[in-house]
Amino acid sequence: MRRLVAALQHLSSLAVQDAGLESVAEFVAERIDTAVAVVDDQLTLLAASGGSESDAARYFSDPARRTRLAQVLAVAAPTRRALRIPGVAGVEPIIVAPVPVGDTVPAFLLTLDVGDFGSGEDLRLLLSEHAATICGVILGRARVLAAAATQARGDLIEGLLAGAGSDADEVRRWAAHLGYDEHRKHRVVSVVVVDASDGEDAARLPAAVARFFNTQAPDAITALRGREVVVVLPEQDDATQRALRLAERCIGRMSETFGAAPINAGVGGMCSSSTEIARSYDDARRTVDIVCRTGHVGTSLAVEQLGIHRLLLQVASRTQLRAFARQVFGDLLVHGNGTTTEYLSTLARYFRANNSPQAVARELHMHRNTVIYRIRRIEEMSSLDLRNYRDRLMAQVALEILDMVDLEEAIS
Repeated sequence: MRRLVAALQHLSSLAVQDAGLESVAEFVAERIDTAVAVVDDQLTLLAASGGSESDAARYFSDPARRTRLAQVLAVAAPTRRALRIPGVAGVEPIIVAPVPVGDTVPAFLLTLDVGDFGSGEDLRLLLSEHAATICGVILGRARVLAAAATQARGDLIEGLLAGAGSDADEVRRWAAHLGYDEHRKHRVVSVVVVDASDGEDAARLPAAVARFFNTQAPDAITALRGREVVVVLPEQDDATQRALRLAERCIGRMSETFGAAPINAGVGGMCSSSTEIARSYDDARRTVDIVCRTGHVGTSLAVEQLGIHRLLLQVASRTQLRAFARQVFGDLLVHGNGTTTEYLSTLARYFRANNSPQAVARELHMHRNTVIYRIRRIEEMSSLDLRNYRDRLMAQVALEILDMVDLEEAIS
């Protein structure tokens, strides 16, 4: 009994010494002179210490014993008490002690019941059970630390994306903790699930996207944010646009895996420093928002490809953009009716055709006079003179704005 008390005290001390599972397995194996292992609920070996003749890792991984062990673990887990399993058919007897962590049993301490610990078998059982409890303390502590580290990492990423640092040095420290290399240029990629209502596949998409970038770009900082995955990705140089290529490959991979994957990607501008991450993320997020609003699915776009939209992105207020479009098109939007969409579509084609009614008429399969009539009605309802360069420019910019915001939103 004195030996048991001393052993239990030593095991308890391991819990406060920041020891690992290996220390517990080694101590029990030495005291009982047998093979000891800690395995998870899938029989994956977490720690082991050998006995007098057999190697614990090899013994507990033996395929011939795995089926029997799996059955024993299923019985032992609900009881949360150590069980002694007698040996049969040449298989040594074993003590199975569940390792409790909160309300779960994620692991088990397995001890070959062939060693010597005093004169009573119950003493070996008590030692194994207490050792399993200490393993639970160690695993619980590791989980708490891992959760805290994950939370801290998430907070750092959120701070960088939001530009929440109080000064440049603070932002650089945050980025350095995440592995950001100030000597390399980066871009931020935002990958968004467009529609999360398509069942289980749509729910699994964000995690699959995050795994893709973790695998294909291990040097990147990847964050899963609900339906969005944000990647701070090092670029090789200005010309190759690694970020855009990986975004396109990601969409292709997701389409192969999930079918028509409902995701879009936006790529922000180049970051020369971690202090520019927030700006690049803002570019990426607004870019993917534009792609989504235009009704595209499975599309990736870099902010540099937006044309005049890139300038319009600098106007943070959608209210200001809608007000400008309304001011330019006047009654055409303010008193919009069923013809508004037709007229604006005709006007957009008119500009793309270099103001040629004949080209628009051919494209829309209508008479040239119908095109001319629609252009005249647009001028009347908006007070625009489309023969004037400034008026044409304002109308073109207003049309680009309507590509960014829903037409119904602008009319309302």
